[in-house]
Amino acid sequence: MHGTTDGFHYGAVTPVAAYLMACLGGALGLRCIVRSLYHHGESWRPGWLALGAASIGCGIWTMHFIAMIGFHVQETTIRYDVGLTLLSLAVAILVVGIGVFAVGYRGATSGTLWTAGVITGLGVAAMHYLGMAALRLDGTIHYDRVTVGLSVLIAIAAATAALWAAVSVRGFTASLGASLVMGLAASGMHYTAMAAVSVDVHPASATSWSSASPTSLLLPMLLGPVVFLLLAGVVVMFDPLLVLGEGDWNRQAAPENDPRKAPAGAARSRPTGRHGARTPRNHGGRSPRPARAGAGRHGTATHTAPSGKDRYGTPGRPNGTPSNPYEW
Repeated sequence: MHGTTDGFHYGAVTPVAAYLMACLGGALGLRCIVRSLYHHGESWRPGWLALGAASIGCGIWTMHFIAMIGFHVQETTIRYDVGLTLLSLAVAILVVGIGVFAVGYRGATSGTLWTAGVITGLGVAAMHYLGMAALRLDGTIHYDRVTVGLSVLIAIAAATAALWAAVSVRGFTASLGASLVMGLAASGMHYTAMAAVSVDVHPASATSWSSASPTSLLLPMLLGPVVFLLLAGVVVMFDPLLVLGEGDWNRQAAPENDPRKAPAGAARSRPTGRHGARTPRNHGGRSPRPARAGAGRHGTATHTAPSGKDRYGTPGRPNGTPSNPYEW
């Protein structure tokens, strides 16, 4: 007997909530990955990349199972296998981590981006269908192959775009916009895959009563990833470099290149004059004093040019005085 499936049993509540969780995970992941790229200390980069991968993976997994709360089959009850459900969460984090670490260390080159995008997209699709394999109902689930292939292509395209955005988007507003697109792509992949589902209910279990709600099992499992995303959001909010723009980061890095911050004992070079001689030090911001007429350094008399033009042809300038006082 062909079962009656309903993917929107609670109306727009589950699709909207699932989309928002995907956007939250994407936004936190993007900011953490950007933070790792701007961090000068290599020791912290793996931590930020891991946090970003876990945020994106938890966001996608949470989106999937919030949307599955709205999936019902009228003729049979639905349950979930806890082991496979948790395994799908581990797969989501692992495959996203592979893609994130690849572009985080090798950059967004075309070869790295496409390879990581394909691996991550296939992993996200595997997470989805592994979660579907966790369904327990008195019937058989069938899939339309063409629609399944389309969902996998959407997953690969979404993963590639997300990885490109992770290493290309810098500003907070741009990251927010990219996370909205990522959430739309993840939700689109999920509901495209669900459009491929049909259920044949076993005749012995055919009844007229509605299926029981799976929320009693899914909600406790969803609690952990949701709490993790909230904690990751706290980390993002309290790290000043994650809420600043690229220009502010550049200003933060500017003091590191300030010559006044050079270590003690480091040689400071002074500009040289026209003939290779070093210019005199400028004490207290005062310009070098010109030589006075009269006795020179060793008691020799200094001469000034007569009024009019000096030997360089410049009126009113002492004889032999260069045009730039810093060339003395």
